[in-house]
Amino acid sequence: MGPLGGVLAVFLQLTGATARPVECVPADGTAGTNVWERAKAPHLRRYCDLLASGSAKLAGIPPGAGPDGARAQAGEVLAIADEAEKLVPDRIFPAILRGRALARLGRWDDALAALAAVRKKDERALGDAFALLAWARANARTGHMDEASAAYRMLLPQAKSLPPVDRSLASLEAGLVLMGRGPAAIDDAVAVLRQARRDAQDAVLGASVLALALALDRAGQKDEARGVLAERGRTDPRPLFADARVKEALANAAALAEAEALAAIGLEAVDAAAAREAWARYEKVKGPWNDHARARDPAKRKGPG
Repeated sequence: MGPLGGVLAVFLQLTGATARPVECVPADGTAGTNVWERAKAPHLRRYCDLLASGSAKLAGIPPGAGPDGARAQAGEVLAIADEAEKLVPDRIFPAILRGRALARLGRWDDALAALAAVRKKDERALGDAFALLAWARANARTGHMDEASAAYRMLLPQAKSLPPVDRSLASLEAGLVLMGRGPAAIDDAVAVLRQARRDAQDAVLGASVLALALALDRAGQKDEARGVLAERGRTDPRPLFADARVKEALANAAALAEAEALAAIGLEAVDAAAAREAWARYEKVKGPWNDHARARDPAKRKGPG
């Protein structure tokens, strides 16, 4: 396989077919044709090498690394995007790469602005899973929950193209975003969180189980919620929320306040008093599920019994 084939192979693996820059695809659609010699445009080879390198660097930043752990590689990607844009101006892919790098750095306002500018040029430009995940997170982190919900809904059918860890986080985040939309979206949240439980491992699995149980309970499916919780056993859920990936998922979904409700439902079988305290704290957070939290305390229920 020649230089062009190697570049395209990287794009196929890291960005998916929909994300490959059209200028990096051989005219006949094959990876073995040396289009650069035919087109006599050697700067395009450098351009495509840069984009492949940037995508690889972003894929190598582990979720949960946070701004400090991601800064060096994501900063390199910003420089790569700038250089690629100078080589071939007015192309969309370097701007997408820049937006994804800004998201990895936790510069959410800047990431949102960069990706929104791309979307303004071409509504379909953010159609691959990697770009959609950055777009969804940037919207949620900056409080644009309608846009975040729409982005996560678009992302989920393509989530299989994400690396396993990103895929499980994306499903958990999507379920939390949908649950935050209130009763109208709770059935969708349950479906998504079922997938999150199937995809996840370790602490993210524990958080996904709690989120699914909470969603089922809020949807009125209380027996199934208890069955899901029984899978965990009588285990204190609170240590889960110290895990960097779980904290990142909650923050990405603008659902940090949900930690109290998640802990509360998990504590009910372990420490009833601590569960009541967690529900009481959650009640103080204004949102669509305050009545549900209040109903968990028998002393606060309305009517007989």
